[in-house]
Amino acid sequence: MENNFFSKNRILKMILLVLICIGINMAGSRLMSALEWPLYMDCIGTVIAAAMCGYLPGIAVGIFTNLFKSLFDVSSVYYSIINTLVAILVYLVAKKGYLKKLYGAAGLILIITAIGVTYELILAAIMEGSISDVPIIHDTLIELADKSITIGILLLLIHFVPEKQQKFLRCEGWQQNPLSDEAKKLVKKGRKNRGISLRMKLVLVLTTVFVLMGIAAMSISVMLYRSYTIDEHSELAEGTSKLVAELINGDLVDDYLERGYEVPGYKEAETRLYKILGQNKEIKYLYVYKILPDGCHVVLDVDTPDVPSEPPGTIVEFDESFSEELPQLLRGEPIEPKVTEDSYGWLVTSYIPVKNSRGETVCYAITDVSLEMITSKELSFLSRLLLIFISFLILAIAIGLWISEYDIIIPINSMALSASKFAYDEEDSLEENVERIRGLDIHTGDEIENMYKALTKTTEDSGNYVSALRAKTETISQMQNALIMVLADMVESRDESTGDHVRKTAAYTRIIMDKLKEFGYYTDQLTDQFIFDVEHSAPLHDIGKIAISDVILNKPGRLTEEEFNIMKTHTTAGAQLIDQVIRTVPDSGYLVEAKNLAEYHHEKWNGMGYPHGLSGEDIPLSARIMAVADVFDALVSERCYKEAFPFDKAMQIIREDAGKHFDPKVAEAFLASKDEVRQVAEHFTVNKASREVGMTDRLRAEINEEQKK
Repeated sequence: MENNFFSKNRILKMILLVLICIGINMAGSRLMSALEWPLYMDCIGTVIAAAMCGYLPGIAVGIFTNLFKSLFDVSSVYYSIINTLVAILVYLVAKKGYLKKLYGAAGLILIITAIGVTYELILAAIMEGSISDVPIIHDTLIELADKSITIGILLLLIHFVPEKQQKFLRCEGWQQNPLSDEAKKLVKKGRKNRGISLRMKLVLVLTTVFVLMGIAAMSISVMLYRSYTIDEHSELAEGTSKLVAELINGDLVDDYLERGYEVPGYKEAETRLYKILGQNKEIKYLYVYKILPDGCHVVLDVDTPDVPSEPPGTIVEFDESFSEELPQLLRGEPIEPKVTEDSYGWLVTSYIPVKNSRGETVCYAITDVSLEMITSKELSFLSRLLLIFISFLILAIAIGLWISEYDIIIPINSMALSASKFAYDEEDSLEENVERIRGLDIHTGDEIENMYKALTKTTEDSGNYVSALRAKTETISQMQNALIMVLADMVESRDESTGDHVRKTAAYTRIIMDKLKEFGYYTDQLTDQFIFDVEHSAPLHDIGKIAISDVILNKPGRLTEEEFNIMKTHTTAGAQLIDQVIRTVPDSGYLVEAKNLAEYHHEKWNGMGYPHGLSGEDIPLSARIMAVADVFDALVSERCYKEAFPFDKAMQIIREDAGKHFDPKVAEAFLASKDEVRQVAEHFTVNKASREVGMTDRLRAEINEEQKK
């Protein structure tokens, strides 16, 4: 992590970059206004922030630029969504590396232009209710030129700004040691989830919360707007009724009812009412009634396109909507404007008393103001709110995602990825586990950091425990091998003819197994564990000889048939002996192979062996391997009853008995390892000679000491 002020104050760094880019947008916009050019140049800072700083700074610059511009032009706030979409598109294109390609930059310009023109049409439909007055071709050309210059400036900056400075401009909120680009991809991708990812859950939660809040806020706003609009229309109706009341001479109302147009001033009053009606489209009806018990007597009425006027003196039935107010009207009292909805439409009606010179109410000046336009105005108002809300919804989600990505998603996935690479097979792996976790250095300062510290401690404790366990296991393994060799030596010490037989046969079995694996034979059985078990249990293959009499075991001549039958029992005796140990230590895999070796190593591939006469692959693989090793060592070793065979002669015998006495594949592997076999044989021959010379020297020294005495 860079050791500078801004790397430790990520929010301050982002705010400063956002303010600078907003300043670039404002400067570009003001410059175009000052030069009176038909370009906007108000999103240069937006595309710079999105491409070089990240999606969050880009969105923030786009929104707040238009908020600042709305201080001078209120309609600018409705364009926030355009700059927001531009920021998102530029960020995605830059992230994919398409900006460096001509088709990528050109495609981006065309898409942004299309979005801008389309939005102009949508906004015109919302604001004006029609798009017929929008100069589409003119606006398209201006938008295309504006965005081409904007993207061109961005490309120049990307080309000339050094990579180091571009890296500094990136607003990344690391709460741990930064990851490489490759590691970042792995961490952001995370492991395959069984259900919805945490990132998607956060998006859904944030979207749901803000949408619900937005719906609530917009619903309240619309209700308040409707209430305000109705109040406004009520004031219009009341003001108009007062104006009409001032035009009517209360002392002449009865004359108007009887003679109408014949009364001086009647026609002039009617003309003025027509003018008032024509001055405002929302005034639907205008008339003057005298309210009497038998009905509403028309004093003055104005024609409208849908309802013709009634002549003076006509009696009109009471409006049922005003049945509750009728007593007040009959008493000549004023009433509050009232909203009604009937066959005449959705109206707010105002009754203003017209008084005579004695102050008596003689009739009412009545105005009906239509509320039908409220619905369309509400839709327009709601649409504008929605445009602003969508911009801030995107900003809110972007902020939530940015914080959750660096404070939750990346730390959790980093820990999961590091933990998934845990290995306990080697000492270095244990240290790598701990160092990998420590290297994350997660410092979110919350529960995530607590979990990280717990994981780090658990990893360290696990490493220490596994190291201790491995040391104990190694000690136990060494003790086990030592005990096996002690048992084998006990048997070998009784058989004066065998020498280093158990050690040599163990070495031969390992050579054979390695070569079989190299050839690709029996790969399903030749696991690392199997090879280990066979090699380390091989010295026990003759453990059953402990039950054979020394007379038979060390007889210098050929055994009789009866003696040979007794000798053959060393296979089953050895199996029974090891089986007793297995019952005590049931999970020791090496003992299973030790039993197989002891019981079956004298079986033959053709079924002519003993003790059970098994043939082919019915004989355990370990025993088939031991059969070759055992016979070969017997051939090349000197016995009390025979001389040692030459090495090549012994190899020839193994070759001839392949497929009869021996598994042909095992024999092939043994013969192919001729050099390694010779090295083992010569090694033990040299060691034996050294031991014999040592014994002779000791005997001579002892004889000399006796003679001196």
